[in-house]
Amino acid sequence: MTDASRLALAGTTRMFREAAQAPLAVRAQLRLNDGAIRSLAQRLRSTPPRAVLTLARGSSDNAATLARYLIETRLEILTGSIAPSVSSVYDAAPAMADTLVLVISQSGRSPDLIAAAKASASGGALVVAMVNDADSPLAAAAEVVLPLHAGPEVSVAATKTFIAALAAIVHLVAHWAADDVLVAALEDLPGLLDAAWALDWSSCLPVLLPAQHLYVVGRGPGFAIAQEAALKFKETSGLHAEAFSTAEIRHGPMTLVGAGFPVLAFAQDDETLPGVEATVDAFAAQGARVLMAGGRRRAGIRAVPVLAVHPVLQPITQVQSFYRMVEALAVARGFDPDHPPHLAKITKTL
Repeated sequence: MTDASRLALAGTTRMFREAAQAPLAVRAQLRLNDGAIRSLAQRLRSTPPRAVLTLARGSSDNAATLARYLIETRLEILTGSIAPSVSSVYDAAPAMADTLVLVISQSGRSPDLIAAAKASASGGALVVAMVNDADSPLAAAAEVVLPLHAGPEVSVAATKTFIAALAAIVHLVAHWAADDVLVAALEDLPGLLDAAWALDWSSCLPVLLPAQHLYVVGRGPGFAIAQEAALKFKETSGLHAEAFSTAEIRHGPMTLVGAGFPVLAFAQDDETLPGVEATVDAFAAQGARVLMAGGRRRAGIRAVPVLAVHPVLQPITQVQSFYRMVEALAVARGFDPDHPPHLAKITKTL
């Protein structure tokens, strides 16, 4: 791709246009799903599940990481992830009585997710599907369907559907936990996403353009965004990125961080912030080129602009800003983010 064609493509891709639509999708979803969310939340408060299990792949599984942290910290209910192959490959059916299975999917058409959802329902679970296609086979396998209302998403790189899934998770947890402060904050999310889209993260490009490898780190809800960012670096920009919790990275991976090694850190203003800041300070001391979204300004670390919002919503607004930056990065590196090599929009994993 020539320099001229890169300049012509930047900001015109389907990925760019679809990511920019996230505020509209979230606004529609909050309005259209409110009654169903309140009803489900009341049901879950009246008959709490003994555990919550998430079922997802790809970007949707990154969204499930947010669900795990919010459900365990705000509702104190054990939450884990289902391995879809248990049902789809091994044909096993673990007992699921008194559990909530939260299935998250864009297309709702991956055979392994459908098989696992059906097995969960047969095992006694309440299956709730957060899915963009409300007429999909996965939606048909669920007892409760919460449509993402993101509209068509054609680019292989999921953006607005990921953000819509995060919004649906927060919407459910806020009402389930009867957290009036979070419910009120969520009403402002569409406007916050608009503001986040306008933030300039172009300072990341000089660090990331020549990179071959990088770490993306976060903790708590921010780890979900780190996972998603690492995936997007790989699929849109041909950049090998690994996501780590800032706690886990000290157990070995820290040894690879040396002079010039790029790191992108996500932080939110909650109990995890001191640990995240201590880790990025250690990166900087080892000579890494650290980019940081959130937290306080620190010596040796390049801060990108973020919004001061409710801590639960900070990761969602940060990933919206990230999407605009990574689309520009992909184009600058000579990639078409709408058509990553060897990938298709609907991944029908068996």
